Amino acid sequence: MSELPKYKQIYEVLRKQIAEGVYAPGDRLPSERSLCTACGAAHLTVRKAIGELLKDGLVVCGQGKRSVVRGAPKGIGILSIIGTTSALNHAGLSTQIICRPELRTWTEAFSFPLEAHEREAGCIYLERLRLLDGAPVFFDVTMMPHIQLPRILDCDLENRSLFDSLRMQYQIIVTGGTQQFFAIRADKRMQHYLKVPAGHPVLQLNRRIDTNRAGFRIYSQLFCVTRKYGLTGTF
Repeated sequence: MSELPKYKQIYEVLRKQIAEGVYAPGDRLPSERSLCTACGAAHLTVRKAIGELLKDGLVVCGQGKRSVVRGAPKGIGILSIIGTTSALNHAGLSTQIICRPELRTWTEAFSFPLEAHEREAGCIYLERLRLLDGAPVFFDVTMMPHIQLPRILDCDLENRSLFDSLRMQYQIIVTGGTQQFFAIRADKRMQHYLKVPAGHPVLQLNRRIDTNRAGFRIYSQLFCVTRKYGLTGTF
């Protein structure tokens, strides 16, 4: 995070504190003067960081120049495992890259239609396997248009969140989306990655994820094995 501009570093710290409930809806953030002292930053830098929070709808202007928390960031990641705040924050959860980001052509995005500009731009394609305490729980395929994503093919996503990387490196923030749920039986690929027998029930989610960048959507197909873990999440 040290590679980010100072105002972005402050923004990320405050955003994380809001997401984790350090500051709940209705709470006031520290004053700009306090943040300047705590962060070792100039007043304009702190004000710019708070401006980003305002733009994202995470805070609103309150009395006395104290920003008031409006709410936590939208849930954006894979479904969380019951008992954790986020699957990616679980101490025993790891990510194995099956297919590193690569450029492909595409004509469809799972069950969702593509716009013409998405097809023309080409597809950034990747596959990941999520394991909890060494046992596979999620297998997901992600596709997104190759639009204004410099060096995305070199992005290291081993045990990292794709959504956090997109936000921090490209200022792409999830604003909502659509999910479709299917009950399927494990094919050979699912048998191999999720370590289940042929025909074992698997939950499949097809997702179209909207972002703050006009014309940029992320498409995801997620397969879950839930024999031991319940799933929960917001979207």
